[in-house]
Amino acid sequence: MAKKAVIFILSLMISVHLYAQNNYVFIGSYNLDNTQEGIYVYQLTSKGALKKITSAKIHNPSFLNLSPDGKFLYACTNTKTPNAGNISSYEFDAKQKTLTFINSQRSGGENPVYLSVHKSGKWLVNANYTEGSASVYSLENGKISPYIQNFQYTTEHSIDPKRQERSHVHSSVFSPKNDYVFMPDLGTDKIRCYQFDISQKQPLQAAQYPFTKTVAGSGPRHFTFHPNGKLAYCIEELSGTVSVYAYDNDNGKLDSIQRIETHSSQYVDGFGSADIHISPDSRFLYASNRGKENNIAIFSIENNGILKNIDYQSTLGEHPRMFGIDPKGKFVIVANQISGNVVVFKRNAKTGLLKKVGNSIKITEPSCVQIRQYK
Repeated sequence: MAKKAVIFILSLMISVHLYAQNNYVFIGSYNLDNTQEGIYVYQLTSKGALKKITSAKIHNPSFLNLSPDGKFLYACTNTKTPNAGNISSYEFDAKQKTLTFINSQRSGGENPVYLSVHKSGKWLVNANYTEGSASVYSLENGKISPYIQNFQYTTEHSIDPKRQERSHVHSSVFSPKNDYVFMPDLGTDKIRCYQFDISQKQPLQAAQYPFTKTVAGSGPRHFTFHPNGKLAYCIEELSGTVSVYAYDNDNGKLDSIQRIETHSSQYVDGFGSADIHISPDSRFLYASNRGKENNIAIFSIENNGILKNIDYQSTLGEHPRMFGIDPKGKFVIVANQISGNVVVFKRNAKTGLLKKVGNSIKITEPSCVQIRQYK
């Protein structure tokens, strides 16, 4: 028994060591200056501490995402800049702890805010907020081609004259099988949908159901699928709500099954709901609220996909624009944009609740968080 206990302890120590060495956090920043650091890379330890390992100078990276194999980092750059916007690529070497610029292409619209990479690693789709557009690129060894498709939604709008005067595409998300792309459009109260056909030179093709209409004035923002591939969740910025959909894998159709508030009853207006993620164990959904709240709403996911509110927890900062959950579901890391701090929380796998751990770090207007485990 003693020998088995020793082996168990050694295995646990090795596992903890590997966790500390192989988990990396990528953070973007609205740095307002391309001569300053804009992308940061940290190691995440087993206790939730963040240790900086490298960075890159780039202007206003609003969103980051990684290739399926983790070798390449893609960024929406030159955002919040009139008549500008780029998609940039980097090679990340986890062993050497280096981040090397590869190239950059025009985003096809002003203020790119989101991008997703096809599971093959050969395609990228981005969303441009200000001009309400989306672009498609081919990829080769991390290098981005000029966009091969660009869709502009110039004539559409919805009921809020200040926020919905025109289309504002806020995200671009591949379906579980990577055969559809969904684009929540805050400005038109639509979740746009395209079929993604890799056999075509221009892979974005018209879908049988080209959009799902959301509640007027809701402002759909970010979108995520349940790991079972049968459910989808959309956070609605303007109304402070999450809509739950049954998803049909065969035709890309979304059918609404629930709409629930992300905010507590003490808040009645000024919503700023932002980001949304599901824990790797599929048991909990997390949604961030900015504005007056500055918290994360925590929901349990019932067997039928319906959400049940559990709690609201402070993000210990202002304006939690985005957050990430590590691949094992142990930590939640929040980027508080206005207060300029990134906070690490340990996640209770049984209750879903969060507890601050590790060291908070100061970054100029952190915009995005991505977490990746490397072997």
